[in-house]
Amino acid sequence: MEIWDIMNEHGEITGKTAIRGRTSLKPGEYHLVVHIWIMSPKGNFLIQRRSESRRLMPGEWAATGGSAVSGENSEVAAKRELYEELGIIGNETNMRFMGRLKRRNSFLDVWFVVCDEKAENLKLQESEVAEVKWVSAEALKNMISQRTFHNYGREYFKAIFAYSKILWEKF
Repeated sequence: MEIWDIMNEHGEITGKTAIRGRTSLKPGEYHLVVHIWIMSPKGNFLIQRRSESRRLMPGEWAATGGSAVSGENSEVAAKRELYEELGIIGNETNMRFMGRLKRRNSFLDVWFVVCDEKAENLKLQESEVAEVKWVSAEALKNMISQRTFHNYGREYFKAIFAYSKILWEKF
């Protein structure tokens, strides 16, 4: 059972909680979700295909991520999801916070991690992740336009590619 902290429209924890899949969030209630984009020093993206057994987005290519559980802040949740799903350790050296987006019933915090591990060396959480692969920015853009990568929305991807370019130039 996964328990989420409920946040108000300002991203403040209200003291109330929700049980994933059992509690419907009311208007003005939100929970925290994290996305982690893994980039190589060469500017490629590590993407993952979700397990076919997942209730949400089965078999789709998507960003690494998930919901923060009760008591977790954004950074802790991002590090946990990154390690659970891929076996990558996030830390102050390789992680950067891009920003927060307000969605329909969640706040989505986006993180970037610089990593150059070979895809075949990663420890995938089989219940969540079917496979991973490194792709160039152009290949990812093609997947998005061909709808073979999950559509998080135009503004989302615009922010991801803008930030990834800035980050890549720093490394």
